[in-house]
Amino acid sequence: MNTPAHDPNHPGRSGGGSGPDGVNAPDRVEAPQEPVWTGTWVAERLGVELVGDEGLSGLLGLALRRNPKRAHLLVSNVLGKHVPQSPAVIHGYGVELGRRVRELLGTEDARAAVVLGYAETATGLGHSVADGIGVAPYLHSTRRPVRGVRRAGGFEESHSHATSHLLLPEDPGLLAGSGPLVLVDDEFSTGNTVLNTIRDLHRRYPRERYVVVALVDMRSPADHARFEKFAGDIGARVDLVAAASGTVRLPEDVLAKGTALVARYERPTHDERPAHDERPAHGEQGAQGAQREQGAQGEEAARVAPAAVRVGLGWPHGLPDGGRHGFTPGHRIRLEAALPAMAGRLADALPDGADRVLVLGFEELMYAPLRLAHELERTLPAEVRFSTTTRSPVLALDDPGYAIRSRLAFPAHDDPDDGPGERYAYNVAGAGFDAVVAVVDSTADTPELHAPDGLLAQLAAHIPHVLLAVVPSYAPARPSTERPSMLPEPLRGPAFSSYAPDEVGWLLRDLSDVTLEAPTEEREEAIQSGGAHYAESLPVEYQPSPEYQELFQAALTASAARIAEAVGAVTELVLADRSPRPVLVSLARAGTPVGVLMRRWAQHQHGLDLPHYAVSIVRGRGIDANALRWLAAHHDPADVVFVDGWTGKGAITRELADAITEFEEAEGITGFDPEIAVLADPGSCVRTYGTREDFLIPSACLNSTVSGLISRTVLRADLVGEHDFHGAKFYRELAGADVSVEFLDAVAARFPEVAESARDRAKELLAADRTPTWEGWAAVERISEEYEIHDVNLVKPGVGETTRVLLRRVPWKILARAGAGADLDHVRLLAGQRGVPVEEVEELPYTCVGLIHPKYTRGATGADGKAVTL
Repeated sequence: MNTPAHDPNHPGRSGGGSGPDGVNAPDRVEAPQEPVWTGTWVAERLGVELVGDEGLSGLLGLALRRNPKRAHLLVSNVLGKHVPQSPAVIHGYGVELGRRVRELLGTEDARAAVVLGYAETATGLGHSVADGIGVAPYLHSTRRPVRGVRRAGGFEESHSHATSHLLLPEDPGLLAGSGPLVLVDDEFSTGNTVLNTIRDLHRRYPRERYVVVALVDMRSPADHARFEKFAGDIGARVDLVAAASGTVRLPEDVLAKGTALVARYERPTHDERPAHDERPAHGEQGAQGAQREQGAQGEEAARVAPAAVRVGLGWPHGLPDGGRHGFTPGHRIRLEAALPAMAGRLADALPDGADRVLVLGFEELMYAPLRLAHELERTLPAEVRFSTTTRSPVLALDDPGYAIRSRLAFPAHDDPDDGPGERYAYNVAGAGFDAVVAVVDSTADTPELHAPDGLLAQLAAHIPHVLLAVVPSYAPARPSTERPSMLPEPLRGPAFSSYAPDEVGWLLRDLSDVTLEAPTEEREEAIQSGGAHYAESLPVEYQPSPEYQELFQAALTASAARIAEAVGAVTELVLADRSPRPVLVSLARAGTPVGVLMRRWAQHQHGLDLPHYAVSIVRGRGIDANALRWLAAHHDPADVVFVDGWTGKGAITRELADAITEFEEAEGITGFDPEIAVLADPGSCVRTYGTREDFLIPSACLNSTVSGLISRTVLRADLVGEHDFHGAKFYRELAGADVSVEFLDAVAARFPEVAESARDRAKELLAADRTPTWEGWAAVERISEEYEIHDVNLVKPGVGETTRVLLRRVPWKILARAGAGADLDHVRLLAGQRGVPVEEVEELPYTCVGLIHPKYTRGATGADGKAVTL
C-alpha cells in the first residue's frame, strides 16, 4: 500500500536552504500533490465539502471517528502526526509560519515573544514555529504531571470534562513577561480552546499582544466575528497567521450519517479480520479491505517478533527533550550542534539496503524525533518519513481516498496519569517501510513498550527492522527554597469566626484589618478583562432585606430534615467507605457548615470526636499547599476527607484532583485522596454524596452570616507570602445578623428523627454504582454554546451556584426548570431585586442555572445598576 501523502515537489532530501539563525529548513514549502484527495471517501458519503484556498485539499484529508459532537476528522498531511511525511516538509511548514510571525511582530517584539504549543498534536509544530522566529523560547502544554515542577497554569479543551493541559515551565517567569505570546495549534476551527487559553493566561499574566498560529484556519464567519470581539473585550491585539484558510461545509444530517458509518465499519480492536465495503467506493478495487487494523492477534503479528535494536543517541547532557519545561534559543544551538552525530549513529545502525525508513515519534515527543528524521533525510540516500504515535482513536479504512488507511493499536507505555489506555500509530502497517526508528523518552521506555502486545512488537510484525532510540526525559532541578520549620496553628473561634473553637480550625491567615472589598460591577469587569483574578478581592457582603431573611427562615424550616438526612448519609458513607476515623477538611467557606454538621453527626451517632479543618482552594490557582503540609505533619493524609457543600459543573472537583497530583509530585508527600464528599451532587461529579438532587441548601442563601462570619478566601501576592496560608477576613461587625450557629442547630436538631432513613440511604449508596457521569459538565457546555457565551466559567449550574451569581457577580439571566417550586423563591426574589430575567426551560438537568453577564463591562448595566437585557 502506498502512503496517503506522497512526496511534494520539494527539495527535501537535498536539505534546502538555511532557516533563521542557522535552522536548516527548505527553501520553499509546497503542499503535497496527491493523485487522489484523501478526503474523497468521507466527502462522498457524508456530503462534506472542503472550501478554501488553493492547495487546502493537499494539506488536509478526512477521516471518521466516534465522537458525539463531530464524526468527521480533519487529518493534516504536513503535521507529522497521523500521516507519515517528509521531515523537511513538516519542519518547513512550521519554520515558514514562524518567519511570518517574526515579520509581523518586528525584530524587537520577536525577541520578547514566547511561543506556546498545544499537546499533543502541535508540540512539534509549535517548536518549529519557534525555530522560524529564531529568538523566542518555546513551551508546550502537557498531560504529564512532573514531580518537582509547579504548575504555571492549566486549561481545558472545550469538549473535555477534565483539565487536559498543564503548563510546567522550569522558569516560573517564562510566561510572566509582557512580550507577545504566540499560541500554536494544528487547526483553528471554532477557536474555543485558544480563546479560553488566552483568557486564562491573560488573567494571570496580562499582555498587550497575542498571535495565534495554525496550519489551517477553518473558522466560520461567526467565529471570525467572535474572535474580533474577544480581542476588544480583553483590550489586547490578537493576530492570526495560517498556512491556508477555508471552511468545511456540512449537511444538517452529517453527524447522524457519520455515526452510522463509524458503527458500520468500526470493529473491536481484538478482531483482526478485515471488514469489506459492500459497494466499491471511488478508487476502490472490488471488495477492498474496509478497515485495515493490525494488532498482536493478527495473522502477521502472530509471528515471533525480533527484539528491537537499541541505538544510543549520545543525547547532550542536560539538554531538554522538548518544550515541556521550556526550550530556549541556547538549547536550540546545542541541539543543532549535536544533530549530525546523533543522526550518524542512527544511520550506522540501519540495515544495508533500507530504501524506505520511518522515524516514529511518541505522542508529545515530536520535535526531537522530527529533527533527527530531518537530519537523516539530509544525509541518507533512502526515502525518510516521519510520524508519531497518538492517543486519538480514529477509524481506519483501506481506501486511497481516505486519510487513515491502517492502524496499529497497543497499550500506553509511559504510566500515564489518567491511567492505562490504548494508543495508536496510523498509516504505518502496510506502507512498505524497510525499517522504523522508534524514538521515545526514557519515561516511556517501560516493560509495556517491550511487551508482546506493545508498540515494538506491533512494529516488528509489519516492518523487517525495528530500531529503538531513547531520549533522556528532562528533569528540571528542584528549587532549594528554605521553608519555615513550623507553620502557624489553625485559627479558631471566637477570635476568628463565630463557631465554637472545637467545631473547626481555620488553616487561613487573618486579613480582617485589610480593605479588600470592591463593588460587584468593578470586580466583574476586572475579572473578565483579565485584569484581576477573582480571589484577589472580595465582593461587598450582601445585606439581606427583611423579606429575604424571612425566605431564609422559611427555607430552613422546610428543608432542615432533608438536609439532616443528606448529612447523615454522606457521613455514614465516609465512615464506611473512606476511613473509620476521618479527618474532615472542608473547602472554605461553602464546605465549612457541612463539615461542622458531619462532625456533629459523627458525635451524635457514633460518639466520635473528629478533627475538622477548613482550607482554601482557588479555581485556577489550586489548593493551599501550606495547608496540605500542615495537615500531613499532623495527620495521616490517607485519613483526610475533603468536604464541600455541593457540586455545580465540577470545576472545583477537577481543580482539587489536579492540585493534589501537583502537590504530591512536587513535595513527595502522598496519600491524600482528592475525592470530595459533598452534601449534594447534582452535577454527578463525585462518588461520595448525600443526594444528587438539586435543592435549596439554606446556607447557600447567605454569605458570611451563615458561614461563621468568614469571607471568601483571598490569594494575593502582596498579602499572602510563599510560606503563608491563604487569607480571609472575620466580619465581627456583622455579628448582629449572624445565623451560622442557628443554621447548624436547626439541622442537627433533626438528626434523631432521620437517623434510620439516613443509615438506610447510606446502605443504598454503598451498594449502588456511584461512578460520576459528569452530565452537569455536558449540560454546561451545551448551554455555553446555545447562549453564545463560549466560556463555561460564566455558566453556574444548580441552586447554590445560581444564588452565588446573584449575590456576588453581575448576572445576565437565570434559567429555571419549568415547574420548579419553592426551592427557587429566593432566586426569584434576588433576580427581581437586580432586574435579572428568569427564563423557564423545559429540559434542564438542574433546578436552575445562573448565567454571568458575558463580556461584562460597566456599560452593561443601566443607571440603576441593574443588568441590561442583551
